[in-house]
Amino acid sequence: MALLTPQGVKKVFQFQKPAGREHLRKLLNWEEFDELRDSRRSILLDTLYESIIFAVGKGFPWVEVAKVVKFTEELLKETKGCSITEAVTILGNKLRDYQGQFNTTHLLALCDYFHNTFIRHYKLYQYVLGQDQEVNLTVTHLEVCAPPQPLPLAEGIDKDLWEHEQQVAELSMAEMQKRTSLMLMKETLRLEQEHMLQKKFSEVPARQSRVLKREELENLINEAILIQVECLKKLLQYEIQTTFDILDLKFQKKILNLNAPVAFPLSVTSQPGQDESLKFKTANKGKKAKAKKK
Repeated sequence: MALLTPQGVKKVFQFQKPAGREHLRKLLNWEEFDELRDSRRSILLDTLYESIIFAVGKGFPWVEVAKVVKFTEELLKETKGCSITEAVTILGNKLRDYQGQFNTTHLLALCDYFHNTFIRHYKLYQYVLGQDQEVNLTVTHLEVCAPPQPLPLAEGIDKDLWEHEQQVAELSMAEMQKRTSLMLMKETLRLEQEHMLQKKFSEVPARQSRVLKREELENLINEAILIQVECLKKLLQYEIQTTFDILDLKFQKKILNLNAPVAFPLSVTSQPGQDESLKFKTANKGKKAKAKKK
């Protein structure tokens, strides 16, 4: 309590509650503590802080405000483990001890304050501050992802039109994938053909002499042609199937585009020349109708 001066409690009151509590902790010369894990010390600090708020609200001078904090701290210590009857007796004795430090009005206000707070909730104070509590606390840090910033409403489009654009985009993507797949197949077959020809030609020196006979050369050429024909056959089959698939995708896109929803209702605005022409035609119709009646 050595640092709890009138100037100190005045500063506590002038701060907002979080900063005021922290300043009060420093004035009391308490070490820093975890508010969640050390709930007893946190509640005790709250009680002392609220006594300052009470005293200032009742118009206590700053010197007496510091004494109210001292009174509160002593009362909490002296009543620890006592019955409620003993606590009331201790409160009365302490008020008599401080009788010379407060005027009668402030002393009665202090008496009412502790009767309406401390004594009324005495069992709760004893349960929290008077005995050790088994704290099972689990702290989980959760990352909250804020939703993305919405685009301006002016950039929005009709739901049906958006769905139509998504369908067209999916068909275009499928078409691109087909074309890419065809290019990859061509490259794969080319490499496969080169590998098979190289393998076929590499077998010749191992089983034949350096000079090939006419029949052997013809067989080798026929085998090479057969390899090329087989690869070309696979490629043509794949190209035909891929072409049909691409045409089918183009046909689907055409159907979608023909049935595309209209984004906004079309507003027909007539030009000045059109207005004059419309008036002229209307006037002529009126004249012809009068002539027929005559």
